[in-house]
Amino acid sequence: MERAVVRLTLFGLLVSLAASQPKKEDRDIYSFHINSTVTSRYATTIITSRVVNRMDESKEIEFHVQIPKNAFISKFTMLIDGQVYDGVVKTKEQAQQQYTAAVSRGQSAGIVSSVGRTMEEFKTSVTVAAHKKVTFKLTYEELLKRTHGKYELQIHARPMQPVKDFKVDVYIHEKAGISFIDVKGGLSTKALANAITKTHADKQAWVYFYPTEDQQKTCDSCGEQGMNGDLVIVYDVNRNNGLGDIKTSDGYFVHHFAPSSLPRIPKNVVFVIDQSGSMHGRKMQQTRTALIHILNDLAEDDFFGLLSFNSDIFHWKRELVQATSLNLEGAKKFAQNIIESGATDINAAVLEGARMLNSHPREGETNLENIHSNVRQAIAGKFPLYCLGFGFDVNFAFLEKMSLRNSGVARRIYDDSDADLQLKGFYEEVATPLLTDVEMIYGGGTNLTQTNFSQYYNGSEIVVAGEIIDNNIETFRPQVLAISRKRKVTFVNTHGSVDSSAGTVADGLLQRVWAYLTVKQLLEKELLVSGPEKEKVKSETLELSLKYSFVTPLTSMVVTKPQGENTDVLHKPKEGEGAGHTKYLLLYTLSSFFNGISSLISQ
Repeated sequence: MERAVVRLTLFGLLVSLAASQPKKEDRDIYSFHINSTVTSRYATTIITSRVVNRMDESKEIEFHVQIPKNAFISKFTMLIDGQVYDGVVKTKEQAQQQYTAAVSRGQSAGIVSSVGRTMEEFKTSVTVAAHKKVTFKLTYEELLKRTHGKYELQIHARPMQPVKDFKVDVYIHEKAGISFIDVKGGLSTKALANAITKTHADKQAWVYFYPTEDQQKTCDSCGEQGMNGDLVIVYDVNRNNGLGDIKTSDGYFVHHFAPSSLPRIPKNVVFVIDQSGSMHGRKMQQTRTALIHILNDLAEDDFFGLLSFNSDIFHWKRELVQATSLNLEGAKKFAQNIIESGATDINAAVLEGARMLNSHPREGETNLENIHSNVRQAIAGKFPLYCLGFGFDVNFAFLEKMSLRNSGVARRIYDDSDADLQLKGFYEEVATPLLTDVEMIYGGGTNLTQTNFSQYYNGSEIVVAGEIIDNNIETFRPQVLAISRKRKVTFVNTHGSVDSSAGTVADGLLQRVWAYLTVKQLLEKELLVSGPEKEKVKSETLELSLKYSFVTPLTSMVVTKPQGENTDVLHKPKEGEGAGHTKYLLLYTLSSFFNGISSLISQ
């Protein structure tokens, strides 16, 4: 019987953000608009803030917004007295030169970026003359990811005062048709619920959020400083069991593949629980709670194992057992009695889990590169490895590299009151594999993004983009090969050819989707290679980032201002980086950054 495989390791970083709040009387935001357009799951959002200095003297006015972490800022402008000042995306070296020049002139230039749980902050300021106005306009772009059977567009509203003219306009167009749409988040409840208008018509949907000044003061996430909360647009599209949704335009294509009516693949799971002293208190309690929930979700045709570790390994059972009700109850009792103490030997624990799955035991290890090598040999390409950061003492770069080297991803679990739900939520994303060894094939296509995927999970989606050779749709032949249980399956276009999407998507949109996806995947690849290949990948990433004006970890946006003003340099931080007010601790010992829960799902 075909069995899906997954490996999870859960760790974390605590991030604290601090932001100064300007006094209300210093300036007046008289207009704050957020316009988001989503086409083919690609969202382009524009935040426009219009501010007047009501003082009788010049005043520094701040623009401070939050954007999703997966987004790339692509444009920023300020309009002052009819003069437009643009942010320009440059290489980090060029931006640093401008930054250094500003410092040498005695200006307090600085890098303005920070990392939050799901959002990043953009903050800049400019001096505005008495009774004059300034308009800030920021554009960012993101490809929405499908999880748990839906897409989420997150919009954070934080004008820092009630605004007379406050509007959020969201327009969604999906060629496949929209199956449902909903509005969630703290700004969608109680006092603000009737400020939302939602319209849905086949392939299009509109959401309008127009709260009055009074509503902005009285909601759960409101006060004298106005709103400070999220509006989350949740939707999904109509689906079939065929090849999926393919859009073509201007010589580019984007393919969304997410079949649903497929049999689930039974899985083997080994839960490897860190019970070292660094898991003391709430971390351990949340891990136990999440594990018990996850055990309840196992199907009877699944097989599972459970062990905990500190400097030693403690087995519940030394071999996998079937997920019967009797076995699950025994495992839950074992989980409830896990007590945190001692040091941590992650290498031995991971390889013991692999032994239970693959019957290939290894010797213990503490060197990080050797651990990478050991884990990769143990997994041997048979299953993806997912690493999740839990807490604040985590070497996230190590976890990310280990995951990417084994066809997985790394994600941070934040040490908040809902950490157990975060753990359970992630497990649910990978709990129901439907396909393995997925190969996306595009005859007549070139410059493709990633086309091979070890697993496809229910509720998720595979996205591939590329160019069509000579823009010849007639010779463009996409198909998907995969394994469903032990049976090979093929998905093809039953119509024989792909229709053009010209007229239904904006010019250049699919090209930007391709560029976004390519840059994201190149940034991941850059972590895994070294030497000349690393430099080649960085060069390709930088070239695309500059061409499409994406602020990425390899580029910066120089925020130009009137002569004599401070020069701001905006960069997109890597995971775990901050901007002076992010606090974290990295200790290069195993006991400091290996904290959490680990799962291996194998065949």
